[in-house]
Amino acid sequence: MRSIRYRLGAVLAAVFALAATVTACGGGQASAPGTLRLGWVVDPCWSQVPVARDLGLFDKAGVRVEILPFPTGAAALEALAGGAVDIANGGDVPTAAAAIKNPALRVVADGARWDGGRFVARRSAGIDEIADLAGRRIAVPLGSSAHFFATRFLAEAGITAELVQTGPAEIVAAVSTGSVDAVAVFQPALAKVVAALGADAVELQGRDKYNQHSLYLATASTVESKSAEIKALLSALRLADAPLTNREPAALAAVAAATGLEQGLIGGVASEFEFRTELGPELAGDLADRARWAKSIGRIPVDATIPDYGALVAPGPLNGAANG
Repeated sequence: MRSIRYRLGAVLAAVFALAATVTACGGGQASAPGTLRLGWVVDPCWSQVPVARDLGLFDKAGVRVEILPFPTGAAALEALAGGAVDIANGGDVPTAAAAIKNPALRVVADGARWDGGRFVARRSAGIDEIADLAGRRIAVPLGSSAHFFATRFLAEAGITAELVQTGPAEIVAAVSTGSVDAVAVFQPALAKVVAALGADAVELQGRDKYNQHSLYLATASTVESKSAEIKALLSALRLADAPLTNREPAALAAVAAATGLEQGLIGGVASEFEFRTELGPELAGDLADRARWAKSIGRIPVDATIPDYGALVAPGPLNGAANG
């Protein structure tokens, strides 16, 4: 099977093309029967996607999946709202905010949990612990899961720092050139920062770890109109869980190719994740927690109504999917 080899330019080109389509047309055309357009975030959180494609699991499940790459969950969710994709990936933080603006949003699966969120700083800047980040410039994609854990860890330490909006693709350069002293970011950018800084890297995590949910989302109308396709997609993702959990070489190679991680890094990165496609009972409460945080820092209006996230979880497709 072909592996997915996305370079940064291709990722950004796809994002801009989709944005232009949504802007010009006010939405996307329906995908063909038996096909799903998946807004895939280039992140090991959603490793099941490249594994399912490269190992032929989508074919085995009987669904055609058109994979459209995005740099962040927020961007993928915008494409979903505009009708440019049928399914989108999103972390719990952008999903909690998107659901307030788009009540038609539905969560159909949680593919992985990740509690490895942490700062990476330059030791040569005099940083050895989180307290040393007081008053420092920290690069972070604002509004993301990294923004959430960064503010949580800083508050836990009782310090403030300057959080500088930085896209995932610019994170490595920002800290390597010294324009910031530290970064807060998700994988695979996190591993790339550690590799770039080498012995100068110091990794700092707060006591209260943040367990990120890696979600698959659709609109209510798509859940209804493409129920068979979504069930098949989730069946394929469940089949991909075991090869990832077992760190099978073919699975790791698929993820490395798709995310641009070097083969020497992918094993360590994959070991940080719990790959099990499910819908856990804690999900709704965690989404509400992320929404309250977004309100507290002004990312969403203070008067916005926090929805009943339990009502936005759509377990039907996953219940009908085959077990891996």
